Amino acid sequence: MTNEKIKVGTKAVWAGEKEYLVHGATQVPVVLSVAYGYDDMDEWYDVAIGKKKGHIYGRNTNPTVQAFEDKVKILEGGEAATSFSTGMAAISNTLSTFLVPGDRIVSIKDTYGGTNKIFTEFLPRQQIKVTLCETGNHEQIEAEVAKGCTILYLETPTNPTVKITDIERMAKVGRDAGALVIVDNTFGTPINQNPLALGADLVIHSATKFLGGHADALGGVVCGSKELVEKIYHFREINGATMDPMAAYLMLRGMKTLHLRVRQQSENAMALAKYLQTKEIVEGVYYPGLETHPNHDIAKKQMKQFGGMLSFAVKGGVDTVRDLLPKLQFANRAANLGAVETTVGPARTTSHVECTPEERAAMGIPEGLIRISCGIEEIEDIIADFEQAFNHVESALKV
Repeated sequence: MTNEKIKVGTKAVWAGEKEYLVHGATQVPVVLSVAYGYDDMDEWYDVAIGKKKGHIYGRNTNPTVQAFEDKVKILEGGEAATSFSTGMAAISNTLSTFLVPGDRIVSIKDTYGGTNKIFTEFLPRQQIKVTLCETGNHEQIEAEVAKGCTILYLETPTNPTVKITDIERMAKVGRDAGALVIVDNTFGTPINQNPLALGADLVIHSATKFLGGHADALGGVVCGSKELVEKIYHFREINGATMDPMAAYLMLRGMKTLHLRVRQQSENAMALAKYLQTKEIVEGVYYPGLETHPNHDIAKKQMKQFGGMLSFAVKGGVDTVRDLLPKLQFANRAANLGAVETTVGPARTTSHVECTPEERAAMGIPEGLIRISCGIEEIEDIIADFEQAFNHVESALKV
């Protein structure tokens, strides 16, 4: 399914599956076999060395997993994709594939907390130099990349403050410097944003989030050119962070409604962001769809919609967060995002739980920041739910 005229919603339902259907089934089966047998020794060898298509061992490849990879590859417009047991496995394996001691990576300060820990704790141990620039300061990023680097790593929108980086501009800077440009597109999703089309070399997803969409399976995926993905696949097959076939099946099932979910989540997030701006107890609302967002114009240029993620800061900090969140009736208080249910939580227990308060403050994340992953519920009910929760805390604070 490569016809560019086919809409992304149709691709989300049909792409990457036909080859894996068996016995007249209309759904890709869950293949749980660890090994695959061959009577012909020469055929077995050809499959083992990649000369012929097929499978030999579950740590390497699996039909259900491969169907999931093919679907993501087609949605993102890549030549190839390979998957992982988690989103962090996708990030860490990809970086480890291309970095060696003495290399340098340039990124931004506002990456997801786990990614930030790789940059500040683990890569320096391996004598890999890391420079973190102010997110949104494109001139600073350009200057640092021009000094030379192996990888330019971006996350846009960022987790949890939904800051925006101009992918097309930064991809050109990276290419000119001979750097590999990698973009975490978890918040963007293939529905709203396609970094490869904007010039990036590789795009990464925590598939646990929007791709799966139902908070019931862990996974990660990276896609790009065949040459680059084959190198990442080789690192992953040896180091073993393989996606489970059942997880791949759940991802495939979830992705059939990806375009519908993301459309509704994006609409809900926009409406909720506008509502939050009207509340006196709210000190700031962070959503790229708002014209008040510092990089709204960039987001408008590179995104179709602005996504289902937003965050806001409240007066009273952590104390207000403690009072407010338990009052919500239609929101999970949990460390996840991208699901069909609205999910809320402060950065201190979700995206940046690994970081100290000082580290969060240095990244511009106040302790009173609340991250919201909008679900697919009726937005009138979600706003009414927030309104009754605000009424409780506002009366106590006499705002």
